[in-house]
Amino acid sequence: MTQKPDKQEKEKGKTDPAVQELAELQEKCRALEEEKQKLFEQLQRLSADYANYQKRTARQIADAVAYEKRTLLRSWLSSLDNLEHALASVSNQAGPDALPKLVEGIRMVYEHMLATLNGLGVRKIEAIGQPFTPGPHEALMTCAQPEQADNIVLQVHQSGYLLGDEVLRPAKVIVNKLPSVSAAETCTESASDDLKDAEQSKERSEES
Repeated sequence: MTQKPDKQEKEKGKTDPAVQELAELQEKCRALEEEKQKLFEQLQRLSADYANYQKRTARQIADAVAYEKRTLLRSWLSSLDNLEHALASVSNQAGPDALPKLVEGIRMVYEHMLATLNGLGVRKIEAIGQPFTPGPHEALMTCAQPEQADNIVLQVHQSGYLLGDEVLRPAKVIVNKLPSVSAAETCTESASDDLKDAEQSKERSEES
């Protein structure tokens, strides 16, 4: 008994490699579409998380800065109190004792401020008598003191400070700079020549 044409087509379709390949491709497309959707959802979540992270980080930085500000300002309030007490003490007194009390009060405020800076990791740069070092030191001018070593800091015009090992502000200093031997000999020879020229000029003027 011969099969009907539609059954023959079905049997042919079952064994046709092209139809099977098409079905496999369609299945792969569906799988890729699902994977793409999952990746897209993950990307959306990551974008939302990153936006929240940025907001949270900015808020944390602002809070940390505000906290450090409050801590620093609170530490300076004691110095302000000491200065206020010193001024009040002087204003209540008169005569020769007033000035020494004012000086003592200012000294106490200065020492307290230095102690506050030390507590924050700030140290004063000790420069006088030290070799001049670019970075911690900034030379305002040089002068020559033969009794002192060459390139030594003689005076501090403005104190410098370190924050840990980092220069917060360099010390502005005056540096000892001795003339070299060759320069001194040149100056001596020049002075001697000038003296000879002056004597010869004087002799000529006397002869005339």
